[in-house]
Amino acid sequence: MAQFSQETSTTGAFVRQPNRFTARPEPEPGRYRLVVSLACPWAHRAVIVRKLLGLEDAISLAVVDPIRDEKGWRFAETDPVLGIDYLKQAYDNADPDYEGRVTVPALVDTTTKKVVTNDYPQITLDFSLRWRPESTLYPEHLRAEIDAWIEPIFHNVNNGVYKAGFATSQEAYEQAYTNLFTELDRIEAHLATHTYLVGEQLTEADIRLWTTLVRFDAVYHGHFKTNRNKLTEMPNLWAYAKRLYAQFGDTVNWDHIKRHYYVTHHDINPSGIVPAGPDPEVWTR
Repeated sequence: MAQFSQETSTTGAFVRQPNRFTARPEPEPGRYRLVVSLACPWAHRAVIVRKLLGLEDAISLAVVDPIRDEKGWRFAETDPVLGIDYLKQAYDNADPDYEGRVTVPALVDTTTKKVVTNDYPQITLDFSLRWRPESTLYPEHLRAEIDAWIEPIFHNVNNGVYKAGFATSQEAYEQAYTNLFTELDRIEAHLATHTYLVGEQLTEADIRLWTTLVRFDAVYHGHFKTNRNKLTEMPNLWAYAKRLYAQFGDTVNWDHIKRHYYVTHHDINPSGIVPAGPDPEVWTR
């Protein structure tokens, strides 16, 4: 857990670092490159929104290797557009004094080779608000309701699994565990009578929740000790997650997801053994 040591409070709680680069560039097709890890849920949401909004030709995509080393996220080969081997080089181009953890997703300016933004919550919103203002993923008439879901989902679910997994005290772990399953129970009850979180349509809130759900049984249940029950044991959430998988399950890379978590987090899994299961075919049955 060495990469996260600076994000642990005195009580043993995981406190995620703030995003350093928060510019909101104007749309310019071909200028920006989205750098992602297919293992990362924050980056995964950007991949999904980019795909759903038809931005694949406007914003190019670079995928880093799932195994992060001491220098951070690296490319399997020198990126042909940016000419860099590590994402850190684009961070250094933007701020040579930056000492925080290098994170994905990151939007990089292909002309300056500098990171423009690593503000993952805003990146996907800007894809809807600036690049595709006609998008139905974050429509104005539903925005307040979407935001009301996004906030607790971020704190208790998206970041909640990390708070449990990276806790260094029993108290911090149990608090994160309790908050996580309290929120999942609330969503489970909501989905008993709703197809989506907001209205009867897919929105930003669903995508943000889903990138955690799709990793839950494969990674978070065991690796992060969020093991009260599996996603497959929560019938409404499981049915909902499978419905969304049918829409953009082709963006999931199980190999990258499992190898990243189980090989990179040495303090949690010192053996580096990657579990064989669960069977990903369960998502299509």
